[in-house]
Amino acid sequence: MSEPGAGAAAPPSVEAENDHVAPARAPVHSVPDQPAYRAFYSLPVEIVVCVGTARPALGELLAMGSEAVILLDRRLDDPVDIRVGDRVIARGELQELDDGSGRLGVRLTEIADRGGRR
Repeated sequence: MSEPGAGAAAPPSVEAENDHVAPARAPVHSVPDQPAYRAFYSLPVEIVVCVGTARPALGELLAMGSEAVILLDRRLDDPVDIRVGDRVIARGELQELDDGSGRLGVRLTEIADRGGRR
């Protein structure tokens, strides 16, 4: 007979690897009304939306053709990571815009916890 909770250990969560994540309802911080802060907050930041990762062997990657499918480590309905550099700052769900353009957007569902940063 096995004990409750015994068995294969679950893989570490993304939260364990990155910042702690809070619900998207986290308070929005206002920008102080000082010129130095306004300039700083107006700097553009590139974000990357990561839908998943794969680690094929180099030989497999080189053998792939134009119709090849790369298997990712996530499911279609799993949240996507929103990153700045190598840091996850939020998570969200992919959504097609309702304007008929076929473009994608990300609805934020979780915001990284800012409290533990230096």
